[in-house]
Amino acid sequence: MKDARLHPPQAQAADAIPEMDLSDEDILDAMQHIPGYLDITTEDFREVYHLAHRHAIDRLLGKLRAARLMRVDLTPLRPDMRLDEAARTLVGSGHKALPVVDAQRRVIGMLTEADFLRRLQADSFLELLLRMLDDSCAVKHRCHETPVSEAMSTPAVSIRPEAGFRDMVRAFRSHAGRSMPVVDEDGRLLGLLLRKDFLGAFDWGELL
Repeated sequence: MKDARLHPPQAQAADAIPEMDLSDEDILDAMQHIPGYLDITTEDFREVYHLAHRHAIDRLLGKLRAARLMRVDLTPLRPDMRLDEAARTLVGSGHKALPVVDAQRRVIGMLTEADFLRRLQADSFLELLLRMLDDSCAVKHRCHETPVSEAMSTPAVSIRPEAGFRDMVRAFRSHAGRSMPVVDEDGRLLGLLLRKDFLGAFDWGELL
């Protein structure tokens, strides 16, 4: 299991969103729209902008934590579970991936729709559909004989519940999946963080 590294919460959110580079022309134009005399240089203006940007991002995202966003109503998969049963569990969950845990509920991998496609030697479900139509719906892979442990992706990229905005961004950038497990310090499953829940937790329009 690969755990995303944590950083001190101070300023981590602000550092994750780059500031717009202001030119002298931008600054002088803005200053012309402010009534009265401003005894400030363009460098002073940039410093004020830098501090204001950091404060605004910290205010908007500084308290965002994985524990607040994770989903806890999920049934993880077992490594000895057969792929056909795992597929039914995935479909029933409504997720595109589920964590695989051992007897102590420690995360040992993730089983995703992409893992099924790899086992079936297809790059997409559309390609698989076309192949099935060409082969009169014949699927040669024996899912009912293959355990989850042979198909799951490992190590799983996981994150701790106290992870902040920057940690979540870094973790999602480190893999192509749409979700990742949230684990305690011993690697035991606490919940599942979905990329769509992370992106929907705040209004990007306020940040741009």
